Amino acid sequence: MNSQSKNAPSSAVDAVFINSESVPEGSRQVNGIDFNQYAGKGITVADLVDGMAGMGFQASAVSDAAQIINEMRAWRDTETGEKTTIFLGYTSNLISSGLRETFRYLVQHKHVSAIVTTAGGVEEDFIKCLAPTYLGSFSTPGQSLRAKGLNRIGNLIVPNNNYCAFEDWLMPILDKMLEEQEASRGTDHQLHWTPSKMIRRLGKEINNENSVYYWAYKNDIPVFCPALTDGSMGDMMYFHTFKSSPQQLRVDIVEDLRKINTMSVRAKRVGMIILGGGVVKHHIANACLMRNGAESAVYINTAQEFDGSDAGAQPDEAVSWGKIKADAKSVKVYAEATVAFPLIVAATFARAEKELKK
Repeated sequence: MNSQSKNAPSSAVDAVFINSESVPEGSRQVNGIDFNQYAGKGITVADLVDGMAGMGFQASAVSDAAQIINEMRAWRDTETGEKTTIFLGYTSNLISSGLRETFRYLVQHKHVSAIVTTAGGVEEDFIKCLAPTYLGSFSTPGQSLRAKGLNRIGNLIVPNNNYCAFEDWLMPILDKMLEEQEASRGTDHQLHWTPSKMIRRLGKEINNENSVYYWAYKNDIPVFCPALTDGSMGDMMYFHTFKSSPQQLRVDIVEDLRKINTMSVRAKRVGMIILGGGVVKHHIANACLMRNGAESAVYINTAQEFDGSDAGAQPDEAVSWGKIKADAKSVKVYAEATVAFPLIVAATFARAEKELKK
């Protein structure tokens, strides 16, 4: 206590000048990036993300996410040399955005083992191969856009003609898939279409190196979509039932469920990278339950947990369900994914590949 507070009321002094206990040994001090260190040479994105570790708030979470992913990538089983099985999940709006090119990079270079996404996360990739999506405004009135045949996704604009082009491309493929299904009836190799088989086939048919799912097909990376009918693809499959009646294209989601769960069970180690929430987040987490939890997890979304939503749940909630191991390294980054994920990829997958080529 200094001399100026000597005559102050003791209750006020006791309240203000409470003694501190020692902080735990090894606690990190808060500090940011000293850009003076990079004067004249520039700073790389990897250096930036590393330097964010001590800043606090979501900057530290972004840096933690990069560190966890780098540990995922570095791990090898001592007996077999097997790598971490990495499940990547993302919602459809992120494929609509420019993150599509980031996902394509990861799949093109075999950085992930499997993908879980939504129907929009599938179809928007193929639609972009047929026609572009445009930047717009969050505030453009929906009524005026509807009158012009323009669809808005946040501040992105997708002309309705894009979906017409998608129908023209998809319908003949569905016809062929139905023919193959019916031709296999009564044979020893009866064909059962699943969402992952359909997406693989469409990736082959699109034959476009700009496509995420073209590279998934080329690199034999399964893409799971348990809600395949919840979007334009579902619309097209609905219309196809009238065209093909009485024959019907059958899509078996149980076979895919067994496939993703088996991948999880047989993996030596599992890491989850999940952007967004809902079905993509839970489908991966539930597959990891089958192995009593993933060894590492990175969540990126803006949802809060006060409403009990799956998207809002922090990693520790998944620990209670056995979907993430109790001793796993995990982090939730509260950030919009188009801002955070490119930084994380630059400090992990892209950084590692660059260093390997030196």
